[in-house]
Order: sequence, then C-alpha cells, then structure tokens
Amino acid sequence: MRGAALYFFKKIPALKDYNGLITTDLMSLSDFKALCGSTCPPALVYFHENQITYPLAPGESKDFQFGFTDITTALAADRILFNSHTHLDAFFSSLPDFLNMMPEYRPKWVIDAIRVKSNVLYPGCHFSATENPLTLPYSDSGMVPLIIWNHRWEFDKNPQDFFGALDTVLKRGFDFRLALLGENFQMVPKEFIFAKHRFGHRIVWYGHETSRDKYHNWLMQGDIVISTAKQENFGISVIEAIRHGCIPLLPNRLSYPEVIPKGFHRDVLYQNQKELVDKLCYLISNYETLHKTYDHLSRSMAYYAWENRIHEYDDVLENLARLRP
Repeated sequence: MRGAALYFFKKIPALKDYNGLITTDLMSLSDFKALCGSTCPPALVYFHENQITYPLAPGESKDFQFGFTDITTALAADRILFNSHTHLDAFFSSLPDFLNMMPEYRPKWVIDAIRVKSNVLYPGCHFSATENPLTLPYSDSGMVPLIIWNHRWEFDKNPQDFFGALDTVLKRGFDFRLALLGENFQMVPKEFIFAKHRFGHRIVWYGHETSRDKYHNWLMQGDIVISTAKQENFGISVIEAIRHGCIPLLPNRLSYPEVIPKGFHRDVLYQNQKELVDKLCYLISNYETLHKTYDHLSRSMAYYAWENRIHEYDDVLENLARLRP
C-alpha cells in the first residue's frame, strides 16, 4: 500500500490513451493521481477488503495510516465498489469511530462524500452457470466423508477453531478425511504444522493446489466445507466448494448470511463453536443421505458465476469510460 502508487506510476505508459483506471484499495489512488496530474483517466476503486475493519494478527499493532489511505483513496475515486453489502455496511459503520480518534478537526464530511459514490458489485466465480458440477461424493461406498479447507492459511481465517472442532469430533468417536487446500504467502502457520502430525493419515492433501482443474476435482470429491473465518467480505472459496457439491458449515456472521439463501441458514450457519461441532457430527453421520437435500443450494451458487455477473461489469466499465471528457 505504501509503494504501489510509485511502482505503477512508472509501469503504465501514456495514461492519456486510456478510458479508465481500475484499482483496488491496496493502492493509494490519491498518491497516484497526484503523480499523474491531469493525464489520469476516471478511476474506479474496488474494495475487496479495507484496512479500517481488517482484524489484527496476534502481536500486531494498528497502523492507522492505512485506514486514512483507504479514506483518501475513496475520496480520489470517481466510482467505488464493494464486494458485498456486508462489507459496505461494515466500512461505513466503522468510519465514525475511526474519525473520532483524531484529537481535533475531524473530517466527518468524508463519510457522505464517499458514500454517494459507493455501490456493491459481487465478484464472479470461475465455474459454469449452466453445467452443474457433480453434486454427489466421489467417495467409494463405506469411506468416511472428506472435509475441505480451501481458504488462505492466514490468522484471519481462524484455523485454530477449525482444527479444534475436528479434535472434538474425533473425541466423540466420529471419523473423517481431510483436504487442506488454500494458499499460504508467508511462513506456514503453526496450526497447520501441528495438524499435519495430529491428523496424520486422515490428511489426503496438504498445501496449495496450483492446477485449477485439480482444485475443482478436490472440491467435487469433498463432502463438507467448513469456515471459521474472522474476516470474510464475500467468500469465493466457500461458494466454489458449495457449487461443486460440498455441504457448508459457516459462522452466522460476516458475508455468509448474505451469500447463502435464507432457506438454508438454519441448517448451514452456526452460532458458536459448540454448535459447529454438533452440526459437524450430524453431517458426518448423515452426509450420504443429505447430499441430495443440498443439491438446490449447489445450483443456487450459479448466480455468482462470471457469465451471470459479467453484464453488470460491462455496464460499470462503460459508465466509467463515459466520464472521460
């Protein structure tokens, strides 16, 4: 975030030849526009996360300047898009308290100035909207269910509660297999290192799968996908897993109540760790018969396929280009 504007300023030639600029909140748009001057085309910022509500890693202290970079980036934008209503609401709900930390000259006017330019546009997912992936497990008859983790290996996805739930399930006498997918950008969190030893032969895959086809194949083999996230503004990995036939267990918070149809909330959303364990034990005991029940949920995820979302992006980008004199 500190250096992106300087980097891209030297990478992008002849800005006058472009109809529009699209960036995420991870670049200071105000810095970039100051460097470009009048040559900068109309700018759209896509907030897939924000630094005001993003949780702190253990031992990390808050750098408030990142939050102010989000604010000045939003002010410098011509259009602002959030990846969910949950995310948009969280951002604007947190802005007043964030501004109140200033000892004086609090710029409360920025809230309305940013809100008037803001809207929601869901990201698209890389699966077919018409060809329904296999929604029955690949598992041979008699095999225990395959639980999928397909999130980033980071603290905000809360692997501690995930592996804690699996420990409790084993203590209750239930068994499972485990595929630990997802990317890890720095060092492997200790929870995953410990899990590799604790769950041993139950782990059928450990680490990032670089092939998208093979990744989708793991999802089709999966029976249950679990999230214990503390931060999730949309949830592409969960939507992908559901679309490919996994039964979800998700916390009743963050974006999950928004992206899951209300008719399934009672069954797939949990309130606390105990309820997660109880529902997981039930799914493990009944997953073979429950898969057909959740076929409608799998089909409903087609709403998020790129081919069903792309026309909205076309409209947004055409409107952005029209802003150029």
